[in-house]
Amino acid sequence: MSASHPFARPFVHLAAVVSAGMLWLTAPVAVADPISQAMALGNASLVVEEGGRMVIAQNPDRGMVPASTMKLVTALAAIDRWGLDHRFTTEFAQSRDGRLWVIGQGDPYLVSEELDQAARALRRAGIGSVSGIGLDDSLFAAGDRIPGRSSSHNPYDAPVTALAVNFNTVNVRVSGGQVRSAESQTQLTPTARRMAAGMGAGTHRVNLKTRTNALNHVGELLELKLEAAGIRVGGDVRVGRVPAGAKTLLTHRNSRPLSVVVENMLEYSTNFVANDLFLLLGERGGQSSMGQSQRTMEDWARRKFGWHSVSIEDGAGLSRGNRLSGRQLIDVVNAMAPYRHLVSQQDGNPNVRAKTGTLRGVSCYAGWVRRDGQWTPFSLLINQGVSYGFRNQVATALANAPTLARY
Repeated sequence: MSASHPFARPFVHLAAVVSAGMLWLTAPVAVADPISQAMALGNASLVVEEGGRMVIAQNPDRGMVPASTMKLVTALAAIDRWGLDHRFTTEFAQSRDGRLWVIGQGDPYLVSEELDQAARALRRAGIGSVSGIGLDDSLFAAGDRIPGRSSSHNPYDAPVTALAVNFNTVNVRVSGGQVRSAESQTQLTPTARRMAAGMGAGTHRVNLKTRTNALNHVGELLELKLEAAGIRVGGDVRVGRVPAGAKTLLTHRNSRPLSVVVENMLEYSTNFVANDLFLLLGERGGQSSMGQSQRTMEDWARRKFGWHSVSIEDGAGLSRGNRLSGRQLIDVVNAMAPYRHLVSQQDGNPNVRAKTGTLRGVSCYAGWVRRDGQWTPFSLLINQGVSYGFRNQVATALANAPTLARY
């Protein structure tokens, strides 16, 4: 941090400079103390707990925008609900007219390799042909809006649907005017080709933007996977509710347990996975919506932690309507302690395990720093502009400070 940083505090530093045979002493230089800087910010909260008591409590009860540290809340709620060994499923059924129906149950990790496994299992079960493909994604309310989600092409803005493949994104390579799939395990679909139209040369991962695109891509890719497995597909792809009387052929259990889903979600801060889990947590009677999930999550938080005031609008932290205090986030971090191994360590610093959160004008960090061999929980919620690496500097300073009592 530069000595000219507005929150720098003075510390006399002597540097000997030999020039023309003379010894010169530099003037006092202001050396930044990241912890003090954080505590001097006008719109920030820093809370640190050591030995079961708060040793730093700067604005501990001020409601703040948590950004992606909200994913810690979603992760904890999912673990509470299902347990680390849970595996999400997708149902395959056949209606009387021979159409293969896929019933989306919100599996957030239904990737190309999982479709390969399902197609091969169907072939082993004796399915040689189907009269068409049906897609039932009615578990999540159609047209539901995710607060804070924008309309960009970026993968983090992918739509969330109950039936989705590859996180509702496509990975394409454009070269010499030709479009190819950038993944050997994923065939190029018409929808992916159309999404790549007009893109410059290079490799692009883009989100499918709409439910219609998402379902078209699922149907197209599934048809290619079925045919690769030796199952002939006739007829069209339809979207709707699975007909009554359809016979269940396969319940595909994802090869990844919830522990892997949560670990990857936290490491890569995957908004699609977080809000998929958020919607699944709100499911009641085979139906879910953002409004229902918001109520469910707020009720869960009040029961679990005894919070009187909380605002949870989405599970990924996209919404600026989310509000958590530093004290509340410490509650979450403490409850996540048995699952600390699922939270990524800071790059180059094994003494910090924490989740970042970033929006425009929002920079947050929550997790643990290791002090004297013990993991110490902390939360840092900054709702004003700071440099990108500042939160890492604060966490590193918390881990390295001889004592925190002086703050």
